[in-house]
Amino acid sequence: MKLTPLRHVRGFDVAKPVSIGVMVGIMLPLVILPLLSIFVVGTRNGLSGFWAALVAPEAVFALKLSMVTSFWATVFNVAFGLFAAYVLSRYNFWGRNAAIVTISLPTAIPTAVAGFALLLLWGPQGTLGRFLFPQDRSQLMFTAYAIILANIFVTFPLAFGVIKPVFDTMSRSLEEASATIGATRWQTFWHVTLPSLRGAIVSGALLTFARAVGEFGSTILVSGNLAGKTQTAPLYIFAKFNSGEPGSLEAANAIAIVLALLSFVIFSVLFFARDWFEFETQV
Repeated sequence: MKLTPLRHVRGFDVAKPVSIGVMVGIMLPLVILPLLSIFVVGTRNGLSGFWAALVAPEAVFALKLSMVTSFWATVFNVAFGLFAAYVLSRYNFWGRNAAIVTISLPTAIPTAVAGFALLLLWGPQGTLGRFLFPQDRSQLMFTAYAIILANIFVTFPLAFGVIKPVFDTMSRSLEEASATIGATRWQTFWHVTLPSLRGAIVSGALLTFARAVGEFGSTILVSGNLAGKTQTAPLYIFAKFNSGEPGSLEAANAIAIVLALLSFVIFSVLFFARDWFEFETQV
């Protein structure tokens, strides 16, 4: 019996332009136009107006605070994610699956709930806060440290989720060879295991930082949103948008543009350097 080629693979494939058009049509109102709007509104008074809004003292402080708190949250979560991934990949023990689920849980919890939970634990009337931080002493909540704590909570699983699969698929032959020539467990980890994880560590760090720098739901509860003290960049956008003062919308847009560009750069690095990341994890 003679087989004829399928019609949809011969000649011009009409499904290709239609599919692309539908995809772009869906993306246009949901992603592309909203992103373009912040650039249009933020620069409608010219670049000088944009720059003036960007270098305002409160705006500069909010950006710096977001960068610093996100950096320290990233450092902690990458270190913990690396350690937890090593333990949960190398050892089988009772409760292992429960530990994996618990580490991954913050991704499913609303960020407002996360902030409220931190307040109930560390706040002035919290379970631990009322004993560790009495009313006549300094508080943990409503400070920059609370913002770091909230960022750690909401980004807790990100680095772990990137690093653990690499541990699971990594060949142990090099580690075993290192052990046979007398290397200690720490020497093996530092000189053999860790170099193979550089790509995963960088990816996890970038994802964690990008998520932390834009955190809003939990930080607005634990920070107090005090301008020039505990107001991060997302909180600055929220405060300016709701203030109704002249120029406040442009001020909010200036910071929004910076955060959008930062996220674009981070995810562009993750996308275009993915071959390097994969190579590093296979070395």
